[in-house]
Amino acid sequence: MNRYVTAERALRTAAPHELLDAVRRVLAEQYAAESVELFMADYGLTVLQPVSVLPHTTEPVPVHNSPEGRAFGAQEPFVECPPDGRARVHLPVTVRGDRLGVLSVTLADDAAAHTYLAELADVAEVLGHEVVVAERDTDIYLQARRKDRLTLAAEMQWQLLPGRSCVRPEYELGAQLEPAYAIFGDNFDWSATADHLMLYVTNGMGEGIEASLLTNLAINALRNARRAGIPLADQAALADQAVYAHYRGRRYLSMLMFDFEIATGRASVVDAGSPQLLRLRDGTVERITFDAQLPLGMFEETDYVVQEFRVEPGDRLLFVSDGVYAAASPRGETYGAAALTRAIQSTRLLPAAEVPRAVLRELTGHRGRAVPDDDALVVCLDWHGR
Repeated sequence: MNRYVTAERALRTAAPHELLDAVRRVLAEQYAAESVELFMADYGLTVLQPVSVLPHTTEPVPVHNSPEGRAFGAQEPFVECPPDGRARVHLPVTVRGDRLGVLSVTLADDAAAHTYLAELADVAEVLGHEVVVAERDTDIYLQARRKDRLTLAAEMQWQLLPGRSCVRPEYELGAQLEPAYAIFGDNFDWSATADHLMLYVTNGMGEGIEASLLTNLAINALRNARRAGIPLADQAALADQAVYAHYRGRRYLSMLMFDFEIATGRASVVDAGSPQLLRLRDGTVERITFDAQLPLGMFEETDYVVQEFRVEPGDRLLFVSDGVYAAASPRGETYGAAALTRAIQSTRLLPAAEVPRAVLRELTGHRGRAVPDDDALVVCLDWHGR
């Protein structure tokens, strides 16, 4: 039995809370690894947190300006050669484009690192899949993702999200929420089949638990309708009814909904509120507008109408909530279309998964303070086509 198969079997048979022990043991036995560490990306995508028994016994490393962060950002293995002659291999731990963290393995020398590099990268990929499955049964990996305590509202919102990035041959998705540890009500959701990608961007109302409860109700109503095979406009109508039935118009939420046909790039769209869409095509940024319809839950039995939209291979779509385009500087100036255009242009060479965090960093500079007054949500979709 070859080394990789042995490592894969060890991970697949390990108890959920013992994945790190299992990978350490098998890499020591099969690859003569001297040490093995697993780092998970925190919710704010600013540091890589070590997985260890709480409280953490080792320090986190920054996503930027660290060897581990280099592997995480580039999504490629990175071999570090310290002065002691050993080699430290940093391997991205990623599941279908959703970047979870980094596996760092210390080997005897550079020759061993390059000999085993491809196999170790495969082991890190298997580990990522096992971590996702294990999170159903243990909190260890979720605890490792947080450098600060989440508010209860943020806990509810993060559990509602599908992931932070997704990669398929036809498209790439990346998304990020800020502030990561105390969320108000913004949200994103996506789901794909062989032929369709459905994407929802939500601008929630209110703050704290009330905002999170409102968003949870709306998103789960949409998912319930979507999973029943109901078309996009009817999904919006059913979610609208669910929210109105509970809040009677006192609370509602804005949403931008897309159903992309993967083979053609044609999309059905329901614009029910304030999230905005900007498109980068052939180097030009343009805001895309639709006929605005009522937010979900504002009035009883609202009918929603689908509009048509089309994406072309090479298009980049950026969806933003009002916490981005309406963010004010210390002098009261809103971030606005011009600043968003500059941010989109300056990040055009980054992969979709890195764009939201980069745009939010620029927004923080405009705002002049680290903690915003409102949620800021950025979703980036790169369309490659079939």
